[in-house]
Amino acid sequence: MFTNLTMLIAQQEYAQRRELLKSKIGKGVAVFPSAPMAVMHNDVEYVYRQDSDFYYLTGFNEAEAVAVIAPNHGEHQFVLFVQPKDLEKEIWTGYRVGVEAAKDLYGADAVYPIGDLDQKLSEYLVTGDRIYYHLGRDQSFNQKIISHWQRLIRTYPKRGHGPMAIEDSNFILHPLRLVKSSTEIELIKKAIEISVKAHGKAKELAQPGRYEYEIQAEIEHTFRALGGDGYAYPSIVASGANACILHYIENNRRMEEGDLLLIDAGASFGYYNGDITRTFPISGSFSPEQKAIYDLVLSAQLSAIEEVKAGQGYNQYHEKAVLVLVEGLKELKLLKGDTEEIIKEEKYKPFYMHNTGHWLGLDVHDAGLYKQDKDSWQTLQPGNILTVEPGIYISPFITPAEGQPEIPDNWKGIGVRIEDDVLVTKTGHEVLTSAVPK
Repeated sequence: MFTNLTMLIAQQEYAQRRELLKSKIGKGVAVFPSAPMAVMHNDVEYVYRQDSDFYYLTGFNEAEAVAVIAPNHGEHQFVLFVQPKDLEKEIWTGYRVGVEAAKDLYGADAVYPIGDLDQKLSEYLVTGDRIYYHLGRDQSFNQKIISHWQRLIRTYPKRGHGPMAIEDSNFILHPLRLVKSSTEIELIKKAIEISVKAHGKAKELAQPGRYEYEIQAEIEHTFRALGGDGYAYPSIVASGANACILHYIENNRRMEEGDLLLIDAGASFGYYNGDITRTFPISGSFSPEQKAIYDLVLSAQLSAIEEVKAGQGYNQYHEKAVLVLVEGLKELKLLKGDTEEIIKEEKYKPFYMHNTGHWLGLDVHDAGLYKQDKDSWQTLQPGNILTVEPGIYISPFITPAEGQPEIPDNWKGIGVRIEDDVLVTKTGHEVLTSAVPK
């Protein structure tokens, strides 16, 4: 399991992240488990992918590991529990770092075999006034943390100190992940560089008579051939009416003359991700209806990108895209009525049912709040990376909103999405994916 993946980021940066986390949790103790191995079927496992929070703080890329951040422990403020070396098991499942090497390689103050977790964990938890832990999908580990906390609560009267509560670590760590370091930005740019080349290969290959999966195979071959980890998410290669299915991944249709082809595909590099969507006519020219929808989506996207700048509310670029799309759909007589009323009552949603973007980073839909509270949105700041991806999807089965016109058949089956990855800078923004034509 041990790879050089962690060497893409200096250990000093991981240490800085942990120090910043310690400053945020104060007298608390934070616990982060690694991702479990995921089973595909029977005894066949998926390729391992580390939990993003765990990786962000440690760079450690093995399963069955736990990181503890304990600012108030006298000696051990960063502790790892890892799988010990076991040559017999490593023959089957790959090399392990082991206890001794992990301390030197990952800068931990103490490293223990994972089998010692139950015995040792309370020693660190008791030094905090609360436990920072995200109750995730691993129910057995959730119960482990709760059980340790309950034991410490029962014995609190004899000590007069220890954790009185469990608080979700996401709300402490994820705001830190929202602002990318210069190293993270370079890794995302590398993932995007690979993604750009794959989109170029796909466009060269796409033509009537080929199958969607042929294009998918070329894209994902390019991801690996250029040094990527693989795909950031299952590639969407959607021709014709399939483009009206937002997360279409069957990729098994034979492309035909006159089709639009929507490709939503991005590479992963060092666990950081690209995310690009382009839509184009595989025959080389648009029908009048396809061109009208494409031009409208492009106009909405360019207008939305202009709203991406430090100090703006996260919602502003989405609202701009919606405004442009609604006005354009009215001009095409696919919507009717007062623009403000259409937007307020969401009568555009049969055509455009998703938000205009999301954070991008270690996760494709990256960690971080979109709203500060029910009335105020997150403010964009330098170092944020987000996607800008408006679309229009006129499904063959579209049902217009109440009071809206029926959709003529010549518009049905057209799906267009255009997506770029955008970095918020001190002076505005940088479109990281501009090398892919649109």
